[in-house]
Amino acid sequence: MTEIRVKVADYAVSRATGILATIGLGSCVAIALYDDASRIGALAHILLPSVSLSRDTSNAAKFPETVIPLMLAEMRSLGANGNVHAKIAGGSSMFGSLLPSGGINMGERNVIATREVLAAHGIPIMGEDVGGDYGRSVYFDLGDGRMRVRSLTRGESVF
Repeated sequence: MTEIRVKVADYAVSRATGILATIGLGSCVAIALYDDASRIGALAHILLPSVSLSRDTSNAAKFPETVIPLMLAEMRSLGANGNVHAKIAGGSSMFGSLLPSGGINMGERNVIATREVLAAHGIPIMGEDVGGDYGRSVYFDLGDGRMRVRSLTRGESVF
């Protein structure tokens, strides 16, 4: 089975069978989009919650507000019919002990921004594995839309 690796601040869109994978999510968020009818999927590994937080905005895959419209457009060009849903993972607070009391961490900000952008596009979230203080790796199966999330400390979940 083919596996396409998605690096940090990158994304992939495919209609082929196989796996879209991203390794080593900390505060970053993996956003998987899937159209059941056409079996077209996309996976992004976003780094920051907003374009406004970066000096370098040339890479649209860094942010949910810019990568989600890109993924949707590419999915449509491959034949997705618009019945797209999402699954998300990541958004950990890897260094929570370093935050001021009550401070919002980057992982949490990434999750909130991702949820807001998906909602703005009318895309329901069908499953998620977010938060906590541990890293994750994601394996998104284009054959059936299942997301497998692995963590060294928490084991594996599939949804």
